[in-house]
Amino acid sequence: MTTSPTTSTMALIEGHKPITPASGIPVWDIDPYDVELLRDPSAYYAKLRELGEVVYIPRYSVLAVGRYEITRKVFSDHENFLSSRGVGLNDFKLEDPWRPPSIILEVDQPEHTRTRKVMSRALSPKVVKGFADLFRETADTLVDQLLAKGTIEAVTDLAEAFPTTVFPKAVGMKDVNPRHLVDYGAMVFNAVGPDNALRREAMSHAGEIVPWINAACTRDRLTEDGLGAMVYASAEDGTLTEAEAGMLVRSFLSAGVDTTVTGIGNALWCLSQNPEQWQALKRDPSLIRPAFEEVLRYTSPVHTFGRTAGGATEIAGFPVEEGTKVLCVLGAANMDPDKWGDPEVFRIDRKPVGHVAFGAGIHGCVGQNIARGELEAVLGALIEKVDRIEPAGEAVWRPGNAIRALDRLPITLIPN
Repeated sequence: MTTSPTTSTMALIEGHKPITPASGIPVWDIDPYDVELLRDPSAYYAKLRELGEVVYIPRYSVLAVGRYEITRKVFSDHENFLSSRGVGLNDFKLEDPWRPPSIILEVDQPEHTRTRKVMSRALSPKVVKGFADLFRETADTLVDQLLAKGTIEAVTDLAEAFPTTVFPKAVGMKDVNPRHLVDYGAMVFNAVGPDNALRREAMSHAGEIVPWINAACTRDRLTEDGLGAMVYASAEDGTLTEAEAGMLVRSFLSAGVDTTVTGIGNALWCLSQNPEQWQALKRDPSLIRPAFEEVLRYTSPVHTFGRTAGGATEIAGFPVEEGTKVLCVLGAANMDPDKWGDPEVFRIDRKPVGHVAFGAGIHGCVGQNIARGELEAVLGALIEKVDRIEPAGEAVWRPGNAIRALDRLPITLIPN
């Protein structure tokens, strides 16, 4: 990393400037990136909400928000709290990131509108509907194979296997390496945290994965009928440059694979732990979409994203200085009893409108249509073919600096 001349004498903390919090802001000496906390963050979420609307965490010299209303407000306020300076601890204004910033996730207006239009067009409900047969046929085949095994390791056998099969086909990739796709997502999302063991382990694969992903996303390595070709078409009409088109295709792969893998795994965990909810879903398959939304709220696959104060501003009436990093703890907001009443209960008929698992505002996840399409295909196949989903061992959560995902989930699928 390089440091800009204007900040060369500033002592940075994890790539951003330290701050002096306003008087009255609660101070909590906690490490939100502690491995054991990340495996089970429920107590952290509760304490963060209890302490106040905004909390100062001195270990990283950041502010954190976890109550629903204030978290949604900060996350959505793209004028005062910027994405372009990085959604993790590193402030891109002060230090260079490990890769070029995402031109969809780490960009502000008006540039964000230009690139998001391209992504929204490629991932529109109409386009995603065109992949419905691919998704469902693949899900049917995979579930049949897993039923023959009986007891499976759901993370590798289903949660990873399905997206890494269908999504490269949807994008039009000619070169497919499922392991590289999963590891690339881990790199992107663990990089938003501090320089801890999780980040170092993820980044240790960069030398092999980054050249592969760059090559696999070039125009000549994509078919003419996939999502990737739709993005490159925007380079032909001048909306994007060729390089920007390649960056957006890479964005498909980091966001479109990792979060969907996590969503499927978390859904299987929720339904195996709550058999009465699985049976309710079988009785009424129209609840597939609300069930998935409840999985997202209940497990928050993306648990934390950051923002940077672009200038002097405020949170909950407290002054906030320019350059302040703010952790938006989406997982805490999605479990706020003031918003949800009984957040600890997993209920597929809740219809949790307004959850922030996919973000909020202009930076709401642009790929959520395709994620929902994939989940609906998997759950639809399971409903049709599987009578019961039973735990076959202890679930193990995988700590991540931004993603809350399972590492292992042994389950038994009992056929109808």
